[in-house]
Amino acid sequence: MKRMARVTAVAALALALPLSMASGCSKKTTGGTGATGADGVKQGTGVTDKKISVGVETDMTGVYAPLGKSLTQAQQMYFEQVNAQGGICGRTVELVVRDHGYDVQKAVAAYSELKSSVIGLAQFVGSPMVTALDDRITADKMFVIPNAWATTLLGNQYIQVTGTTYDVDMINALDFLAKEKGIEKGDKVGHVYFEGDYGESALAGSKYAAGELGLTIVEQKIKATDNDMTAQVSALQRAGVTAILMSAGPKQSASLAGVARSKGLMAPIVASNSGFSPQLLKTPAAPALLKGFYLATAGAPISSDLAPVKKLADDYAKKYPGQPLDSAVVNGHTSAVIFADALKKACEAKDLTRDGVIRAHRSTTAYDGGYGTPMDFSKVDEPGTRRTYILRTDAEALGGMVVEREATASKEAEAYRVPAGK
Repeated sequence: MKRMARVTAVAALALALPLSMASGCSKKTTGGTGATGADGVKQGTGVTDKKISVGVETDMTGVYAPLGKSLTQAQQMYFEQVNAQGGICGRTVELVVRDHGYDVQKAVAAYSELKSSVIGLAQFVGSPMVTALDDRITADKMFVIPNAWATTLLGNQYIQVTGTTYDVDMINALDFLAKEKGIEKGDKVGHVYFEGDYGESALAGSKYAAGELGLTIVEQKIKATDNDMTAQVSALQRAGVTAILMSAGPKQSASLAGVARSKGLMAPIVASNSGFSPQLLKTPAAPALLKGFYLATAGAPISSDLAPVKKLADDYAKKYPGQPLDSAVVNGHTSAVIFADALKKACEAKDLTRDGVIRAHRSTTAYDGGYGTPMDFSKVDEPGTRRTYILRTDAEALGGMVVEREATASKEAEAYRVPAGK
């Protein structure tokens, strides 16, 4: 009885003490405990009194390696600038980078490594990788900004698809082709696309728009390992297509354009946002890519006259001299800014836990930042916007692309019901 009384007294004393004293440790936390920092800010996984750890899952060695490098360097530069100005919430931001090489198994392994040490992921390349981890992201309450735009990524409050989705881009691309490139009702339009979430999402958009515009889509499904588009071009040429949509990687776009032009198929080509890299304009494919090749994307190009983009281009050129200035630089930077803004709002609310960060982020109903595409982050089942830029290749422009048509949402895109979830 005496022993029980002592235990009860100790327990009562512990309840009366502040959490840090009762546990026998300081107010600092290594993350995940929900302890309170010295400044009164509640801290979660990846957050201490001095540091906020933010994860990155990118592709440095796979099909999107050139874009992954630009994405990551842009984010590293941005957070270095943030830290030079005092960090966020008085804390230094540290990027923890992992390369998955566009391999789902490697991405899953990297996530398992990162999940207990970062507050969220400011970059995650590849819709197949993010989709494979959807349930774990939800269970971990991990705020993720994917550098992927498949509709399968919608419907999860922890995953923020910035800009448009692939289907919306393809709807707006067909609107562009119909209004400005002479595509008419009854025409056939080819669509070459990766198997999986990316390509299927883009195809859903092209098929919807084709139905609205009276067009026929000629499908050509390919694998990520398919680099020679000769067979696909031959099939499209036999079908008599008057335009081609391309939802694959830069290598596939280069092959498609090169083979098509060499065979005399001069139909305009519009690629999804990850279907081009400026490095291609220094290869034998350049002449073909400079003939009627376009890109559909929600993001302004690095060649844009928008003040924040011009500053970004200048800063990046100084930080990484000789490195390609492509649109992935803009995408990486803006994703980092969006993630940082969520951290700042969470700090103001004194809650740097994962719950606090996602709550802060989802409270944003109108975001622009001067980057050209206003977005609403409060709608979990919707992409941030339905406006798509159409860019055109230009050998003299920064990043190899210029604006052909400003960000526009066609009536078909506005009326389209975006499917959400797996």
